[in-house]
Amino acid sequence: MKGFTRTETRFSLCGLNCALCSMHLGGYCPGCGGGAGNQSCTIARCSLEHGGIPFCWQCPEYPCPHYEGFDEGDSFVPHRNRQKDITLAQGLGLEAYLAQLEEKRAILEKLLAHYNDGRRKTFFNTAVYLLSLEDLHSVMAALENQPELAEQPVKERALAAVGLLQEAADHRGIRLKLNKKPKKG
Repeated sequence: MKGFTRTETRFSLCGLNCALCSMHLGGYCPGCGGGAGNQSCTIARCSLEHGGIPFCWQCPEYPCPHYEGFDEGDSFVPHRNRQKDITLAQGLGLEAYLAQLEEKRAILEKLLAHYNDGRRKTFFNTAVYLLSLEDLHSVMAALENQPELAEQPVKERALAAVGLLQEAADHRGIRLKLNKKPKKG
């Protein structure tokens, strides 16, 4: 979309954590940073129409009709924490929120580099996205406290990581699956 650019591409206009998205990590989408990947984003177009507002929640019209049904299903990342993440970013301040997001991203990159057997990318992305930083630190500490894992095949390391992440999610009542968008009509 001509004329649309953003300086912050880790946290989207709408409140999604692009820094934790598999498409963003793989370099396939700039999030709402402008350029290829967001050409049809109505929210980016709306931002332009409203003077380039950096985050939708800063708009006096938010929440607006663009958000009707927005959180009912997921894209490449879960949408269910979007409003909670916006509230957290507002409460902590954007820089502190982004620092926490970078901590989560580092954990995700470690999981993908050392515990991914080729079948866990979406699971790890979803778990890191939905679990608290505290829970993620506990999981990573538990993995690091098992030095014998380093000698195991990646499939065994993946199973250990998945088990600990699932246990943390179960303890919090969090479902580690992406929700499909409901069918219209």
